[in-house]
Amino acid sequence: MARQLLETDQKALEINLNPHIYGTFAEIGAGQEVARYFFQVGAAAGTIAKTMSAYDKVYSDQIYGVEPTGRYVCESRIHKMVDHEYNLMVERLRHDRPDSTFFVFADTVAAINYSRTIRGNGWLGLRFQLDPAAGTHNDLLLHVRMLDNDNQLQQQAIGILGVNMIYGAFNYHEDPETLVQSLLDGLKGRVAIDMIVLEGPEFPVDNRLLSLWLVKHGLTDITMFNPAGRSIHASEFLYRKAVMVVRGSFRPITLVNEDMIRAGYKQFREGEHIDPAKSFLLTELTLDNLQESTELNVRDYLHRARLLNAMGHTVIISNYHRYGDLIDYLNNYKVSPVGIVLGVNELLQLISEKFNHNQDGRLLASFGEIFTRNVKIYVYPAQQEGSADLMTAQNVPIPEGVKFLYKHLLDSGQIVDITDAHTANLSIYSRDVLHAIESGDEGWEKQVPEKVARLIKDENLFGFPAEKLSFEY
Repeated sequence: MARQLLETDQKALEINLNPHIYGTFAEIGAGQEVARYFFQVGAAAGTIAKTMSAYDKVYSDQIYGVEPTGRYVCESRIHKMVDHEYNLMVERLRHDRPDSTFFVFADTVAAINYSRTIRGNGWLGLRFQLDPAAGTHNDLLLHVRMLDNDNQLQQQAIGILGVNMIYGAFNYHEDPETLVQSLLDGLKGRVAIDMIVLEGPEFPVDNRLLSLWLVKHGLTDITMFNPAGRSIHASEFLYRKAVMVVRGSFRPITLVNEDMIRAGYKQFREGEHIDPAKSFLLTELTLDNLQESTELNVRDYLHRARLLNAMGHTVIISNYHRYGDLIDYLNNYKVSPVGIVLGVNELLQLISEKFNHNQDGRLLASFGEIFTRNVKIYVYPAQQEGSADLMTAQNVPIPEGVKFLYKHLLDSGQIVDITDAHTANLSIYSRDVLHAIESGDEGWEKQVPEKVARLIKDENLFGFPAEKLSFEY
């Protein structure tokens, strides 16, 4: 959708001048700025039913209830705020304003503090109607990380983002991708929106697409969704957990992929000082892996995501080319230890690239980006070409100039072989399975998990038996 880029004040005024849009603002913590935009542009009486700020925690608890975790900048808080305020609004105003499309905007925000120990983040929620006669509503939920290094600038950014949310919901609801892009209007480089949920009767959009759009359009470098396909945030479930990540193409998931995940995660959970009840497995798709040439194949992405979710996996989408960036992200949530599963050929490529690109004295620093004290790489074997022997972490042909460093990583246990691999399936490759599916060849079903084969056939994934001619949100 071609759209005119508007200033924040223009967006707020346009909403204020719409006689049908009417709502409540509830902002706690550092988020006090959204309602101010609507007040300062004028004509707010036609838009704002109520504004409130329960800044004191005790007072906030009396309105929205106590948070069992003791955290107030969290997803559960924003749900309670939106539910409470929306129910009040409908109860008190529905009979008096039958033609109004009601909304409730809420946020709970912690801006950067004086000592810089809090970087700044927040949850923003919007419940809104598009058709008052239907009596239904839609929800838009975001998590945002503020990137400005100043408290007032971060609060201003929250104000702009809140206006973008409300404007986008009412003006771009027919084009969800444009709605997502519009959230960053006037905020490029100032915020990262790393979680989004959009649901309701007017939005039959697959939320896994929303997650992809966040990364594709530069709103964040990383986001994730659970096996149900719903966007989730690391702060809500990964804090102080032990986490293993398996990066791959999963196009489609083969018996080898399944075994890598099974054996790697089993060995990780059995590691020293790891509580299995506090461990978590993540599968990762990177943006460059999803691209064909310069184009992003959305249908192909949804097929991969569908299968990973069906196998019970939580999925990361990232724009991280380096594992070091992923490790830094997880460290923000005190994840420890971190396990990374690699095929032995991918390990060789990783080591060789670091050696070839860092022969200017930065070799140790480059390796240090990955091999910190809390990171261990679990290596899955491969069949040696032209031989019955396996290639493992112990015999992989490491470049001569880095052998001394590689031996240290082996001896220290930061690189270990996966010991419970089912090596009988090592001749299976995703690219061959994909070609067989697309070509209508027989036998590929035996090279993938039974559930994967059934879904590929039932849902016509990866060109079986022929690609659908249209794509709908």
